[in-house]
Amino acid sequence: MKNFYIYGRNTITEAIKSEKNIEKIYIAYGTKPDFASFIYSLAKQYKIPCSTIDKGKFTDLEKSQFPPGTKTQGVIALISGIKILSLDELFEKSRKQTYPIIIALDEINDPHNLGAIARAAECANVIGLVLTERNSSPLSPAAFKTSAGALDHLPVAKSSSLIQTITEAKKNGFWVFGTDTKANKIYSEEDFNRPVFLIIGSEGKGLRESTKKHCDVLLKIPLLGKISSLNASVATGIVLFEILRQRNFKVE
Repeated sequence: MKNFYIYGRNTITEAIKSEKNIEKIYIAYGTKPDFASFIYSLAKQYKIPCSTIDKGKFTDLEKSQFPPGTKTQGVIALISGIKILSLDELFEKSRKQTYPIIIALDEINDPHNLGAIARAAECANVIGLVLTERNSSPLSPAAFKTSAGALDHLPVAKSSSLIQTITEAKKNGFWVFGTDTKANKIYSEEDFNRPVFLIIGSEGKGLRESTKKHCDVLLKIPLLGKISSLNASVATGIVLFEILRQRNFKVE
């Protein structure tokens, strides 16, 4: 992946601790002294260049890299890219658990949804995230910020064909579940004491029909209000923590 910038105090702190390949950290002049000292100390510990730049230059960097109104909290870091696992590598990692969970995103193109889903996934001890190569959100600064550091710890793989990936998941012993508002089965009625490959669709379109056909089970979350769908990240969190509830929140 090409170099890109991330921002925000918690995001950058987590990135440093997870030993991401950070080329340099920029702190805006006038940032709270305690935080600036903390970042300088942490960066020195991990041998990362860190410098304070005047507000004018910092603002120019903000404007060149992020959407208007982005609140960087006075700190920006240049990342030289993150390692994208192959699907084989991700499935290999899954063999370390008896009942692993992998989440695949079916053309979710909002970076804030991507980040929020990653945050829920990391908190639920998910093995990794699968993104489609086309029509998916990039691993952008906005995604990293929304993930609150989760994307620094959660392995990510890219898929050129989600259907082929589903086939590989089944070969590796996974049950493939998809979320669908029109499904007949309620998510809490399913037995998740097995390897889970959970596919989440976009808010507007949900899962593609071709994806639905290859799922072992389609699940719905009952909605009682007038709105017809949940935010994708909320739906992800609901299903994930039902899985953990059934497993008595045991972490392998």
